[in-house]
Amino acid sequence: MLPSLYQRLSQAVGVSAAQIRSAVDLMDEGATVPFIARYRKEVTGGMDDGQLRLLEERLRYLRELDERRDSIMGSIREQGKLSPELEAALLAADTKQTLEDLYLPYKQKRRTKAQIAREAGLGELAQRLLEEADISPEGAATAFINAEAGFADVKAVLDGARHIVIEQMSEQAPLVGRLRQLLWDEGILCSSRVEGSADAASSKFSDYFQYQEALRAIPSHRALALFRGRNESVLQLSLLLPEQLEGDSRASHRGEQYIAQTFGLKDLGRPADKWRIDTVRLAWRAKLALSIELELMQQLREAAETEAIRVFAANLRDLLLAAPAGPRATLGLDPGLRTGVKVAVVDATGQLCATETIYPHAPRNDWQGSLKTLAQLARAHQVELIAIGNGTASRETDKLATELIQHYPELKLQKLVVSEAGASVYSASERAAQEFPQLDVSLRGAVSIARRLQDPLAELVKIEPKAIGVGQYQHDVNQTQLARSLDAVVEDCVNAVGVDVNTASAALLTRVSGLSSTLAQNIVQWRDQHGAFRNRQQLLDVPRLGPKAFEQAAGFLRVNQGDNPLDASAVHPEAYPLVERLLARLAKPIKAVMGDTRLLRELEPASLTDARFGLPTVKDVLQELEKPGRDPRPEFRTASFTEGVETLKDLQPGMTLEGVITNVTNFGAFVDIGVHQDGLVHISALSNKFVKDPREVVKAGQVVKVKVLEVDLPRQRIALTMRLGDEVKPAAAPGNSRSPTPARKPASAAAPANTALADAFARLKR
Repeated sequence: MLPSLYQRLSQAVGVSAAQIRSAVDLMDEGATVPFIARYRKEVTGGMDDGQLRLLEERLRYLRELDERRDSIMGSIREQGKLSPELEAALLAADTKQTLEDLYLPYKQKRRTKAQIAREAGLGELAQRLLEEADISPEGAATAFINAEAGFADVKAVLDGARHIVIEQMSEQAPLVGRLRQLLWDEGILCSSRVEGSADAASSKFSDYFQYQEALRAIPSHRALALFRGRNESVLQLSLLLPEQLEGDSRASHRGEQYIAQTFGLKDLGRPADKWRIDTVRLAWRAKLALSIELELMQQLREAAETEAIRVFAANLRDLLLAAPAGPRATLGLDPGLRTGVKVAVVDATGQLCATETIYPHAPRNDWQGSLKTLAQLARAHQVELIAIGNGTASRETDKLATELIQHYPELKLQKLVVSEAGASVYSASERAAQEFPQLDVSLRGAVSIARRLQDPLAELVKIEPKAIGVGQYQHDVNQTQLARSLDAVVEDCVNAVGVDVNTASAALLTRVSGLSSTLAQNIVQWRDQHGAFRNRQQLLDVPRLGPKAFEQAAGFLRVNQGDNPLDASAVHPEAYPLVERLLARLAKPIKAVMGDTRLLRELEPASLTDARFGLPTVKDVLQELEKPGRDPRPEFRTASFTEGVETLKDLQPGMTLEGVITNVTNFGAFVDIGVHQDGLVHISALSNKFVKDPREVVKAGQVVKVKVLEVDLPRQRIALTMRLGDEVKPAAAPGNSRSPTPARKPASAAAPANTALADAFARLKR
């Protein structure tokens, strides 16, 4: 018998069944993961957001599994075929695949050749041939000739019987499970080039033209590269057992042996043995091997997609929680050549002040005029920061900003290059059109670039997460699963930081726990009509924002400079009585207590607990009072690109440069070093210690120092290392086409050994 839902979830998440039950009850009541993780620790025993997200995903799967189980059992029961043994097997099935295996013999099918043969009475012959090896198949088949049913001769009759036996073999759930496990454990995935595929289309898959790897060992990025090659009709894939690679393809192997053993079939030279063994071979090669290969390919794809989504989600989290520059007037530059550099100035609160288009680069080359325009804008709006998009003409525009800072030192400007991933998506979106209806699409991108420097989280929530571009193969994975995972990351990040209810956009408010897009828009409209919120209680005056939404959202919404200092903190209004009791004990006002670390740390948390507020809540409240409204994001710092290094041709092996991590994959990290092409630090070159997961060492948005190992100009590839002690061999002598290689060459760093790397490089070209 299958364990209960709560027991199964307990095993998956790694907490007690009681904790699971409590968390599931809260979810079923409409509580969000951020709310449960932050404000219901007593109820769940302190489950964090990672555990709760895993619970949420597994709960969805298991409920779908149980629903499918009920449907299958109902169908078999209606057929009058639900035996106690079958019912027990169905109740014990713990995966959807196992359920479907058990259901296969009872599933309503289209009319098969086996069914046609059964209708013609050939079932009896099929059973005899399986059980009686001493009978002659041809002699036994004579009695079953039936021209009207389509079986006019012995051959047709034996073919019909064979179809029945093959179907019977393919519907044996234990056998199918054993064969599936065999292929998963020992199967070798082989790929080769499709004859006639175009060279231009297939070149990036050249590493897979003669490729073999154990199925279960294939990493996610390689699996997705293989499937992409197949989808583009460049690669053909096949799944084989080791003996099929080594021996005669006509020879029997374990797949066929397992089938023969299951049905007790041996070739002892008896009259029916050859027919039976031929049937086994056909069952394996024409039916079971093909169907199981499809299932395992799908299993591999799903596992690869899950891992790719996990990597994307982790990178997105790092990017959203990147350090904000804060409320400082910023000038955003969206670089361009022929079409000019788009300029937008936003004030400290992110409000648009001015826009302009300048043409410092070819063909106009109005360098001095551009400098003058930028200086006037910076002076007029007291600009402190310059944000430069990292797209086309980024380095040329960065040089312009450098000269601006040098020529006008009194402006005290700082410049930074920021990722403009997704800026064009935002510019053309309905949200941008509503925010800036009169502004040209091209200028909206400059606004976004400026704002994402001030507060990456607040600006990036306006963009569809998958358009931010920190994933691998994001267009190849299950889009529903991807969207669900990325949306969860955005929700967790927004609520971890908190939102100023008086300045937040509707897009940001929509991501707050308990708020829908409608409620977010209603909050903005209420704010526009009545002015700034003075306290959290006023949220209940917002149309359609009821007690349940208030409970879920209030703790994550901040009211700065309001009536109650607690409203600017993460202390939930439901815990205000706890704070009032604390203040009464201390005989001090709230403003005197908040931020007084010494005083608060002298308190014994256990002495403040009661039937309503447990120890986790008390500790959280004291921690929040110590650092009210604390931001979990790191301190703001920037990378400085090396002057004179602007293109790949400027790079030399051995150079040490500063850069920014733009993307982290399972095989390494990509780094923007300011030359319009990200370089790759292979996983083996991230640290002097063994690294299992690159994210143990680096995160998207992190500033790092790297050394150039190799530069491959024809293929536009840069191999980097974060092991600055790595030595680089001298450049190749004239006439030698080989690239220089490092003395301690990280595996695959200089010349990626698989198409996933090649494809990643190609897709990161700007």
